[in-house]
Amino acid sequence: MEINTKSFTLMLALLSFFHLSIVSGRKSINGFTLDLIHRDSPQSPYHDPSKTPFERLQKAFHRSFSRASFLGRKSVDSIESTLTPNKGEFLMKIAIGTPPIDTFVNADTGSDLTWTQCEPCYNCFKQLTPIFNPKNSSSYKTINCHNKLCQKSRCNNNTCNYVVIYGDLSHTIGDLSIETFTFSSTSSQNISIPNIVFGCGHDNGGTFPNVTSGIIGLGGGNASIVNQMHNEIKGKFSYCLIPLELLLDSSNATSHINFGDNAVVSGPDVISTPIYKKEAPTFYYLNLKGVSIGNKTLEFKSSPTSQPEYDRGNIVIDSGTTLTYVPDEFYSNLESLLMLSINATRKDDPFRRLDLCYESNENGTIDVPKIVAHFTNADLELSTSNIFTKVVEGIVCLTIVPGGTNQISILGNLAQANFLIGYDLKANKLSFKPTDCTKH
Repeated sequence: MEINTKSFTLMLALLSFFHLSIVSGRKSINGFTLDLIHRDSPQSPYHDPSKTPFERLQKAFHRSFSRASFLGRKSVDSIESTLTPNKGEFLMKIAIGTPPIDTFVNADTGSDLTWTQCEPCYNCFKQLTPIFNPKNSSSYKTINCHNKLCQKSRCNNNTCNYVVIYGDLSHTIGDLSIETFTFSSTSSQNISIPNIVFGCGHDNGGTFPNVTSGIIGLGGGNASIVNQMHNEIKGKFSYCLIPLELLLDSSNATSHINFGDNAVVSGPDVISTPIYKKEAPTFYYLNLKGVSIGNKTLEFKSSPTSQPEYDRGNIVIDSGTTLTYVPDEFYSNLESLLMLSINATRKDDPFRRLDLCYESNENGTIDVPKIVAHFTNADLELSTSNIFTKVVEGIVCLTIVPGGTNQISILGNLAQANFLIGYDLKANKLSFKPTDCTKH
């Protein structure tokens, strides 16, 4: 999304300072775990049982291409931040206010601001669950115009306003507010955290579906809920994503997201790599040095002219993008090396989205040499299912694709499946642990 108002940018810059005062009275919590529901899985309110798993997969690919095209837009104005065109692939169930009102929101590591539709709704998209009415909540407060978060130019009746416009021209406009958020933990009792800064949206429209009420921002910026809960969760969250082919069938399996002590990733098979922050602090950048196929290694560069010693933070890790995107030249070399290494019959993608496809064996897969992604200080061995996915019966396709004109590099969620992935925002590091996520 593109946030193109100076007032909202000022809000992001001042939020960390402001939040020191409103979190000082909060109590520390041990940790909690929530269901992370893929939007097309049987657990999701989006789920359409009339669609086949392969049709749902194609919808995910379509959203992935759309999202990547906007992630690749680079802003030249420091006042603007380029974020996402769609709202992520996963949902979380949360409750807002006192008493708490349950709702589904899109969970997005590519967004910062958390917001929900609010009454009175002057121009809102249809929502199946009741729209949050702040008048019924004893813990709701607006942020006034004298607060350091606000500029007078974005005030109305002494209430600070916000405007967010997404890349697909969806929008949310409303009051910048403070409220208690409650999380239904699968590992403990419900966790309530007061004084969360969020957007109470009175004018919202575009491509938002009726089964959700808004977005929960898990990005790296100051407005992100993970940074607002920094003290409570000790700067840590993690998730374990179930392979998409399991989520899209009739399975009741669900991915999970962990916070605080529950998010610690430890053990002898854990590898860790630095997280890099760039001009857009929302995104979590890693540094990919190369990829090995068997005993051959391809050097990774974010552009043909970049030098490895200066190319720090060259790929975004994003839970909301399905496919993995790499620069065109690197993709061409990778595809050529894979073609030399794989002994299987080439096939065309029947949907004409993916370039490298093969006839699968009786197990529904193909034999591929050992694949290792070489990040700074971390060699991540990928399984065949991390990079090849069955698109129809008898055909698997490579789910690494060229970035195109944007030349954006993204480590998508298919490549992250069956790893416990931990974000330590205090140490600025990301950890991987091979895990059967159906059992985590």
